[in-house]
Amino acid sequence: MSELFRDTVAGFFIRTVTANKFLRYPEEIPGFQVPVSVVKDVSYDGAEKRVDGTADVGQEPGRPSDNEEEDVERGHALQPTVSHAFHPVVTKDGVILVDWYSENDSANPKNWSSLKKTMVGGTICALTFTVYFGSSCFSPSIPGVVEHFGTSEVIASCGLSLYVMAYGLGALVWSPLSEIPALGRNGLYIGTFFIFTVLMIPTAMTDSLPGLMVLRFITGWFGAPCLSTGPGSFADMLSYDKMPYILAIWAASATLAPAVGPLTVAYATEAKDWQWSMWELLWLSSFTFTLLFFVLPETSADNILLRRAARLRAVTGNQNYKSQSEIKQEEMSPREIVFDALVKPWEMNILDPAILFSTIYVALCYAVFYSFFEAFPQVFPIMYGFDAPQTGLTFISIVIGVLLAISVQLLHFYFVVAPSFIKNGPPAPEFWLKPSLVVTALIPIGLFIFAWTSSPDIYWLVPLIGVVLNQAGSYQVMNSQFSYIANIYPMYAASLFAANAAARSCLAGGAILFSRPLFISLGVNGGVSLLAGVMCVCSVLLFGLYRYGPALRAKSRFVVV
Repeated sequence: MSELFRDTVAGFFIRTVTANKFLRYPEEIPGFQVPVSVVKDVSYDGAEKRVDGTADVGQEPGRPSDNEEEDVERGHALQPTVSHAFHPVVTKDGVILVDWYSENDSANPKNWSSLKKTMVGGTICALTFTVYFGSSCFSPSIPGVVEHFGTSEVIASCGLSLYVMAYGLGALVWSPLSEIPALGRNGLYIGTFFIFTVLMIPTAMTDSLPGLMVLRFITGWFGAPCLSTGPGSFADMLSYDKMPYILAIWAASATLAPAVGPLTVAYATEAKDWQWSMWELLWLSSFTFTLLFFVLPETSADNILLRRAARLRAVTGNQNYKSQSEIKQEEMSPREIVFDALVKPWEMNILDPAILFSTIYVALCYAVFYSFFEAFPQVFPIMYGFDAPQTGLTFISIVIGVLLAISVQLLHFYFVVAPSFIKNGPPAPEFWLKPSLVVTALIPIGLFIFAWTSSPDIYWLVPLIGVVLNQAGSYQVMNSQFSYIANIYPMYAASLFAANAAARSCLAGGAILFSRPLFISLGVNGGVSLLAGVMCVCSVLLFGLYRYGPALRAKSRFVVV
């Protein structure tokens, strides 16, 4: 576990203060010998090797490298049970490419122990939970903001909607930055979340309504990296067959946190004042930041190898040592970064109907989710006489719906999907839509139940059953859409997810503002029924996407064959 601590921010500071006398890397230990796999100036048979001829830096231990044929020709066929030292690659201009030292190199995140992966994955889930908790925890403060600043409920709700919009828009910026090898992921996590945590203090203490709204937006902006980079961190560590499990847990932390916010904060805001939602968020974020500081190491292979190359240059005095990520970074232009982050995903949304539909459908599911923060106050306090804490407890229905969906999803993957992979190999992208076809009808059905059973004459538990069904269906549909997109356009997945996050967060932020007037004008039954009708259309179109998806992919200009 010393390696885990060495690679954290706390370890970095200890190494800096002690001039690298403690927590040393292998290259910094006196007597270190450059491993065979990176002996300088070595080439084989006098042949010049290409940069793209290296072994895959994400290679799983015990699996053949992409250069297996070359290895066999040299008499070094890989054995799954043997730690095989990777051969060096020298480019035609003399650059020695730094890679993992062997298949079992402990610096490779894919070779970390299960305990280390669990700790790192749990920390990222805690970060995600905290940021999403920060959105809805403001909801119980809205009546207090209205009273304290003498404003309307719609204006006060901006403290919630601006935060949600900000962490979606921030994903467009933080996602491409995390792909720059010199930055990596850890620096973005720590730096932005430190600002996020510190901003809780002025947010809780401000006596200016415009200042409160600006601070809420900036806070959400700096909380965005977990939204855009979290899946990338898991992909750094885990093999393809393990990803669905951790992504289900990560998605749960993102979905459950907004439901838990009103539940935990409502009692404090009722007993004290509206600022207590921000104080509670400060306590939670301070704990999470401490966890990040001491437990979270860098997971980006590009960044790890870049720093290894720098150490090898220092040890050997040979400036030809470079990682492939350094060469990649030198070729990255600001224009390309901006284009891939801000233009390419929207170009694909406009020109590819499958992507456009997925973006709209997921955004609508997310908007309906946040509309409950305006619907519940129109139902349970007014129709059933619930106080603020009791209204907060009704959000447990969302928790139940998500937990049910996760349980079914994991069982389906374990007993159906995984065996199919082993037997038949990777399926067509439309395969990932099948589970959502089964449950898509639950979304409008749940909304209709909530809309037409929200009445003083009907027991309060009945409309909450509709919420459970709606959220179970929404969770499954959103995860199916994410898997579908990732399997169609893997090389654009990061940009598409960032654009999807921006779209759904902006629509959800707008839903927070238009839901209250909608429910007041049409009533809860009419307003929620309108949303249910829209989701019915999406359910029908989903079957069309499954039926005609292959034809749409065949005509797409973005699919890489």
